[in-house]
Amino acid sequence: MSKEKLYTLIKSPIITEQTAQLGESLKQVVFKVDISANKKEIKKAVEKLFNVEVIKVTTSVVKGKTKRNRFGLYKKSDYKKAFVSISEGSEIQFEGIN
Repeated sequence: MSKEKLYTLIKSPIITEQTAQLGESLKQVVFKVDISANKKEIKKAVEKLFNVEVIKVTTSVVKGKTKRNRFGLYKKSDYKKAFVSISEGSEIQFEGIN
């Protein structure tokens, strides 16, 4: 898998209070990934980009909400979330990443 494919597959980490608790208790990291990505591709991409051992990948598709402003109704895009379980000895640091 090429470097370009790896960077387009994983779009960004999702860092919230809920995902921080998942990281502490279950050693899981949450990423926003490409809607067409499957679990095997996500596992390979995380292992190559962050040099960690991935145990399990769980995905869910988040449906975009319908919003309203003064110009009318619009719909936000759907996206896919990947919950990546990493091994006990490995860790992913997001400080300093732009």
